[in-house]
Amino acid sequence: MKKSNNLHEKEGVVSVDAPLANEEIRAEYLQLILGDGRNIGKVSRREALNYAQEAGLDLVILVESGPEGIPVAKLMNYGKELYTRKKKLNEAKKHQKVVQIKEIKIRPKIGEHDYQTKMNQGIGFLEEGKKLKITLLFKGREVSNKEERGNELFAKIDHTFEERGMLERLNEEKDLRVGSAWSKIFSLKKV
Repeated sequence: MKKSNNLHEKEGVVSVDAPLANEEIRAEYLQLILGDGRNIGKVSRREALNYAQEAGLDLVILVESGPEGIPVAKLMNYGKELYTRKKKLNEAKKHQKVVQIKEIKIRPKIGEHDYQTKMNQGIGFLEEGKKLKITLLFKGREVSNKEERGNELFAKIDHTFEERGMLERLNEEKDLRVGSAWSKIFSLKKV
């Protein structure tokens, strides 16, 4: 039987939902399942720990409140169990698609060439399957004309998307106005 002190941390997995093992178990009685799957039935905690020590395995709680209200525990190699759980978690993460948001910041007095360059970058991001956040930044006196100037700039942006034939395929997901900034998040519709 392995020492139970910080067993979760030794395996590199610190988890709130990790089951209790060995000396961490405080229940007076347990329903014990042996490593080969045989159900021993209701035994005292001390007796279950002795079974674990004899088998060279760990005593691990499977169900906090099983039948008859007592916890169900099993003898197993706890380190190996944590390892397989961690592997399954990592495997599940591999198959998740992470949506990336790319941001382009534009000032109201942007030059035409700079505007075209930023829009080309933005369209490239959208075609790669990423979301695009376009943020208009207003400073000083520009904030007083934020609504008017912002509408003009976003109309120009819509016109640029339309010229490239992207307006029909575009979703506008969010429109955020915070302080001296105005942002919109765009993504391509899934076909």
